[in-house]
Amino acid sequence: MSHVVIIGGGFGGLYAARTLKSTDVQVTLIDRRNFHLFQPLLYQVATGWLSPADIASPLRAVLKRQRNVQVLLAEALDIDVTNRRVILKDGSVSYDTLIVATGARHHYFGHTQWEQFAPGLKTIEDATEIRRRILSAFEAAEREADPEHVRSWLTFVIVGGGPTGVELAGTLGELAQDTLRQDFRHINPAESRILLVEGADRILPTYAAELSAKATAALARLGVSVHTGATVTDVQPDAVIIRRNDQSEHIPTRTVLWAAGVQASPLGRILATATGVELDRAGRVMVAPDLSIPNHPYIFVIGDLAHYRNQQGQPLPGVAPVAMQQGQYVAELIQQRLRGQTPPPFHYQDRGSMAIVGRAEAVADVRGRRFSGFLAWLAWLFIHLMNLVEFENRLLVVIQWAWNYFTRNRSARLITGEPPSSTVVNVKQ
Repeated sequence: MSHVVIIGGGFGGLYAARTLKSTDVQVTLIDRRNFHLFQPLLYQVATGWLSPADIASPLRAVLKRQRNVQVLLAEALDIDVTNRRVILKDGSVSYDTLIVATGARHHYFGHTQWEQFAPGLKTIEDATEIRRRILSAFEAAEREADPEHVRSWLTFVIVGGGPTGVELAGTLGELAQDTLRQDFRHINPAESRILLVEGADRILPTYAAELSAKATAALARLGVSVHTGATVTDVQPDAVIIRRNDQSEHIPTRTVLWAAGVQASPLGRILATATGVELDRAGRVMVAPDLSIPNHPYIFVIGDLAHYRNQQGQPLPGVAPVAMQQGQYVAELIQQRLRGQTPPPFHYQDRGSMAIVGRAEAVADVRGRRFSGFLAWLAWLFIHLMNLVEFENRLLVVIQWAWNYFTRNRSARLITGEPPSSTVVNVKQ
């Protein structure tokens, strides 16, 4: 029986494994985490809407009824292409067909030292760290005696005006204006200064200009100031420096959140060394039309790690629907090969783009139809709810969303983890 090894239990890897359910192959899914994470809702964990367990599903539970799949909690360190083996941190696994779906991480464009001051949002740990920093900033401001320091604690800078940055900014604005409005005695959270910094001439640059304008207006109503045409030149423990119109601005802040770019998983470079495959500037693997590595027809790369151009010659975005469709495609390709058939090249069906901006506010572009506001918000809620892997997660999330909508409360406002030793406030007497 042919052995298919999948590295990565994200959208691409999980959808590939599930599509192989009725196929006469043995599947081994390897991931260094024991759960599948619904990354599109991570920002809601970071801002206290949801708890981590609401958007994570144990891989063994998801695949327990699929008898041809085994799940390994392990970390892949290398790939022996000659002998068809995946080298793990504590052993190795042989394969006949390999699917690599290890995703991407944040990209600081050569300034890795900024990560300690400006965390990105890709993992559960990232989300809970961002939540800790946001809520701790309000707590520190409540105890601070110096007005300038209060202003610094209540200034939040989000770098990157794509969907993640917009969603973070919008929910942070709601948190400050509504949820925390009566929680403090010495500060007014609604006076927080929230800045969204984007290098392009508008936020959501991949969306239609009219939707970008509507998102900007919706953010303004939530107290978010959008700075376009601005780039970050330095991130410090207590400030961020941005450059705009050939002028630099020093912004005192204790909370900087990074949503400006991604770089591919290290396995991309490992594959390049082992197979000679070309990588793009972000470290993504330049795959063939069938998502395989050129000259290596039994190694496939999917999801955020793959660089694949659509029918218009543009690289596909690093979003969940792309990974889902690629996972299904490769699984079906394996089935067709077993039947001696030659499958057609991968074709991505773009069903549209959506970004939530705030309570009852979203923008959407669905197959050329552009709309915003409450209807787009409902569509966003429905689509994301249906894409959650387990029914239990769907039920928990819809109940929590309904509670948050009607009460404007967020029960997951928990500060966890150890605060940095450098956090010092001038305590009010």
